[in-house]
Amino acid sequence: ALDSDDRAHLRDLHALQVRCGLESEWLSGRDCRRLEPMLAPGVRGGLRVDGDHQIDPRRLAKALVSACAQAGVRFAHGWAERLTAVRERATGVVLADGTELAADQVVLAAGSLSGRLAGVPEELLPPVRPVKGQVLRLTVPPAYAPFLSRTVRAVVRGSEVYLVPRENGELVVGATSEELGWDTTVTAGGVYQLLRDAHELVPGITELPLTETRAGLRPASPDNAPLLGPTALPGLLLATGHYRNGVLLTAVTGDVMAHVLTTGELPDEARPFTPRRFTSAPWELTTA
Repeated sequence: ALDSDDRAHLRDLHALQVRCGLESEWLSGRDCRRLEPMLAPGVRGGLRVDGDHQIDPRRLAKALVSACAQAGVRFAHGWAERLTAVRERATGVVLADGTELAADQVVLAAGSLSGRLAGVPEELLPPVRPVKGQVLRLTVPPAYAPFLSRTVRAVVRGSEVYLVPRENGELVVGATSEELGWDTTVTAGGVYQLLRDAHELVPGITELPLTETRAGLRPASPDNAPLLGPTALPGLLLATGHYRNGVLLTAVTGDVMAHVLTTGELPDEARPFTPRRFTSAPWELTTA
């Protein structure tokens, strides 16, 4: 936290973490700088949360594809044009090249595009909107290492910013949150905002080479919480709407969907996130 308002926000977050049984230690500004010497002198306080880890989404995706292939999963690569349904039950999809893929159960997990799949009844289309996020990647030269030893999250004048050091010397800075529809333009303003806030937190960041700028679209639901499990159309399930937390919820989403696909039952921890909370259809689960 860099000012009293940001520190008050962190105090509230700390209280929530403690109530949830998480290990979270309140630190003074001096304590923060002792752990991370590159932090600015103006840092007023912070939280040390050793259980808050980070992962590289790109490496994770490659590892998951490799693991699936080794497990015998068959991939059909192509753009899904529309859902097919027979006698009011989802039965598969048709790809852009006309290929028809049949399935007893279909999981719609198309991120921000989840609400645009043709063939899904209009009243059951996932209420997912795109939220733009711009991210920067910098490189920490060997002469500057170690630059940061742990992930640093901050609130700078009410705006959230994070700096994630990777083992390969990459430093990820993110991320903006912009309600701009389907726009994926990297803007000077977005880059400036991230660098400005990151610089206030870690002044030395402006000496690092900027190696990549990127803008993506997050899938956000009306309450910014995931949509997991069966819809009112038999055979159609959702796994979308994760907003800013998609990669963080990879493992639990996989466990939830595997459970419901194999047993027909949604685990208790996932029931608050049923897609049916946004429809008038009664919420019931039956094994197909």
